[in-house]
Amino acid sequence: MTMTNPRRPPLLLLAAAVIAVLVMAVPLLYLLVRVLGAGDSAWAALLRSRTLETIGTSVLLVALVAVGVLVLAVPTAWVLSRTDLPLRRMLIVLAALPLAVPSYVAAYAWISIFPAMSGMLAAAFVMSLATFPYVSIPLIAALRSLDAGQEEAARSLGLGRTAVLRRVVGPMMWPVAGAGLLLAALYTLAEFGTVSIFRVDAFTRVIYASYRASFDRTAAAVLAVLLVLLALVLVVLEARLRGRASRWRTGSGAPRPAPVIALGRRGRVAGLAWLALVVGLSLLFPVASIVGQLVSSRQREFDVAALAGALAGSVSASTLGAAAALLLAIPVGVLAARYTGRLVRSLEAGAFASHGLPGVVVGLALVFLTLAVLPAAYQTLATLAFAYAVLFAPKAIGATRSAVAAVPPDLESVARSLGRGPVSAWWATTGRLAWPGIAAGGLLVLLTAMKELPATLMLRPTGFETLATRLWSRTDVGAFGEAAPYALALIVLAAVPAWLMSRWLGGRPGGTTAVTDPEWQGAAMREPVGTR
Repeated sequence: MTMTNPRRPPLLLLAAAVIAVLVMAVPLLYLLVRVLGAGDSAWAALLRSRTLETIGTSVLLVALVAVGVLVLAVPTAWVLSRTDLPLRRMLIVLAALPLAVPSYVAAYAWISIFPAMSGMLAAAFVMSLATFPYVSIPLIAALRSLDAGQEEAARSLGLGRTAVLRRVVGPMMWPVAGAGLLLAALYTLAEFGTVSIFRVDAFTRVIYASYRASFDRTAAAVLAVLLVLLALVLVVLEARLRGRASRWRTGSGAPRPAPVIALGRRGRVAGLAWLALVVGLSLLFPVASIVGQLVSSRQREFDVAALAGALAGSVSASTLGAAAALLLAIPVGVLAARYTGRLVRSLEAGAFASHGLPGVVVGLALVFLTLAVLPAAYQTLATLAFAYAVLFAPKAIGATRSAVAAVPPDLESVARSLGRGPVSAWWATTGRLAWPGIAAGGLLVLLTAMKELPATLMLRPTGFETLATRLWSRTDVGAFGEAAPYALALIVLAAVPAWLMSRWLGGRPGGTTAVTDPEWQGAAMREPVGTR
């Protein structure tokens, strides 16, 4: 049982949480100050026809990706949760693994085979394949845990199967699907590599181009603020569509597993064919394309030293970023797990707000901030690690909050009664028991930071390379064979959390299932700016 302490939080913990939230808000606050101080030039940038075109392009791309995600995710979740399809556990793992393929890596894989691919539809197609697990995985969990009694009661009242889906199952599943769609939409807004590869003038590509053109950086700042506002609009829209209705089961007795539909021979063939198509396009084709590029490349021997250096760069920068993220996350997560109240909720909301910022926005803000306030910090490893911490600390906050909330607070009281101080009592009880969950959040930050591209391109020290930047530099000039080793290394690194998550989900065939990954926890929080 999760317990919270109604007493006022300790002043030291509250002060640490306030400082952490203020630190995470620095990039956005500075960006706002810069735009407001730009005066007429900011208004001129805002009223340009290209700005309106960029807004329209980004909104259309988000809409196309949302439709594509629903088309892929809903049938996939239904087949894997409500049918007697064989090998479901393995198929769930395969359906989750597309999360391990960064969309810009998938875009590179597709364009290396089909060089003519470009434009809005190509970008929407690839990003739909990369993000549909955001909807399908929680839908699988929700459909498998839905009480069969609710559907049977509706059938006993004369409703047909279609009416039951529309009036019973649909309303129960919409909040889950909506949360996943929000993640996919925010991911689409934040994505830089895919839209750049397919030459779509969405926000991130236009912002980066304006940043590179040093004479037009006010326009980049204005567009960055507009991008954040558009992300806020998406979060509010999702909350309004979801509504205020409560959806849960009440009554005595244990819920029974959801009914399983017998497909028959033809149905099983059709179900397997659908899953083969989805997994093939989203996972197997990108991997096969990258391997094929590696094998057929004229440069048979790639630079092992360069690959090792890029791998070391990814690990070092993301490790520093994960450590900084934990420093910011622990006070906020402990505060949210142990105490309630308007101030606590506001601090937690402010902390999660930074996770809605695209990497290109945080990178641009820190470029402006370091050049104006602390030039010595410009393009340093410390600034890059700080950017990772700002972008991904909410992932660690979600994990910390869940881990601490699972530890009874009475243990700390017992330790205090034995003469320990507040910090020592917390570390000996809650800290020791919650540390595995906190460390898991740090690992998630580590692995996510390895894939971050635009902030890394803007903030990395001169000559410093990561797997993402090495891959980008080679795809940017069409050297697909040379890019293949870096793309494969990225996929292998990113496959670890997706595999663990899917194994966890696949191992729970019945009963109540909860998706505890911090990405979906953050979306379920309904904070002002969601998660990626």
